[in-house]
Amino acid sequence: MSPEIASQIERLLAIMVRLRDPKGGCPWDLEQSFETIAPYTIEEAYEVADAIERQDMAALRDELGDLLLQVVFHAQMASENGDFAFSDVAKSIADKMERRHPHVFGEIRIDNADAQTRAWEEQKATERAASGNASAIAGVARGLPALLRAFKLQNRAARVGFDWPDADGALGKLREEIEELAAEIVPDAPPSAALAEEVGDVLFSAVNLARKLGIEPEDALRRGNAKFERRFAYIERTLAAEGRRAEDTPLAEMEALWQDAKTRV
Repeated sequence: MSPEIASQIERLLAIMVRLRDPKGGCPWDLEQSFETIAPYTIEEAYEVADAIERQDMAALRDELGDLLLQVVFHAQMASENGDFAFSDVAKSIADKMERRHPHVFGEIRIDNADAQTRAWEEQKATERAASGNASAIAGVARGLPALLRAFKLQNRAARVGFDWPDADGALGKLREEIEELAAEIVPDAPPSAALAEEVGDVLFSAVNLARKLGIEPEDALRRGNAKFERRFAYIERTLAAEGRRAEDTPLAEMEALWQDAKTRV
């Protein structure tokens, strides 16, 4: 590690210590806990992903810094509690990376990325078993967004053979779940627990179909969101140019503009 890198890391750690100092620290920082900071940690991870998607390197540099701050913040609170320090966090991940890359740091030979992926998962399974939970789906964080967690749970189950042989099976299951959802829909009735469960089954099945097609569902939905934003913005711009607002426009007219937007944006 270069002296500059070490210096900046030490500087950041010292800043956090000062911010959390009961004597002269920042009142807001002092009030925080793991629970209150966790949402910011998740948000910063998404902002990193957003900067990458926009290919904005200046923003990515800043967002990675914000994410690093979250690690430092959690580590400082843990240090204050006597649980662990930032150095323990760094050691833990360094040990894990060496353990999971025996072909780099040991004598094992792995020839390609697919073999590495299998070896990585085998190592993780060994670690789960050592921790007392050998389930194939153990350790998929409950705090993940539901769409991403569904994808990871399905991948884990697939690795032990619980999977459709091809995308046709997953598509058939999605159609089945949509039919079951339709059967639960009662016009003008409040949503029932059974209806909510069927909606969940449809979403889970849609994620599974995406997985079988080799498509990252989170990425696909982000692209779908972006496409909706572009097309709806076209509707609003078109109406604004005529001195009108969306909320005052009949649905049929907005639908016609939507169809126009599909050919333009």
